[in-house]
Amino acid sequence: MTDSEIQPVLLGRIEGLYGVKGWVKVFSYTKPREAILNYDHWLVLRNDQWQPLALLQGKRHGKSVIACLEGIEDRDAAAGLLGCDVGVARGDLPDIESGRYYWTDLEGMKVVDRGGDEIGKVAYVMETGANDVLVTVGERERLIPFVADKVILDVDLANGVITVDWDWD
Repeated sequence: MTDSEIQPVLLGRIEGLYGVKGWVKVFSYTKPREAILNYDHWLVLRNDQWQPLALLQGKRHGKSVIACLEGIEDRDAAAGLLGCDVGVARGDLPDIESGRYYWTDLEGMKVVDRGGDEIGKVAYVMETGANDVLVTVGERERLIPFVADKVILDVDLANGVITVDWDWD
């Protein structure tokens, strides 16, 4: 098993409390936001340890999602989860079609220009509305639009390299 299969994939963060029966508000990174509720087995990063917590119920609530987790039965117990990241095991994610990627797969990949010169590594990916953007770090931070076949020429997951065509200055 590889490190990427062991390391949970981050899907959200517990941001608040909801009611007195232990429900929590979750800011979901998934599209749509309520897609985080498709996973019954959550992993919650608590005290630097991923702990499994079963999702019992949940629903979209405004810009967040509210959830009831197994073993969290009152507001005090829920308060202990505030600020905790929520992930799922990599194997729980659905397969995706060719040419599409989970952001987590792109993070840490080397970015090179069409001549093979290294630009940096992907620190993270952000959504801008028009298109996703790779935030790379290296000599300096660069923002590279994730536009397939125009800017992003190739994504080689096996070798961890993204080839781009982008005017750096």
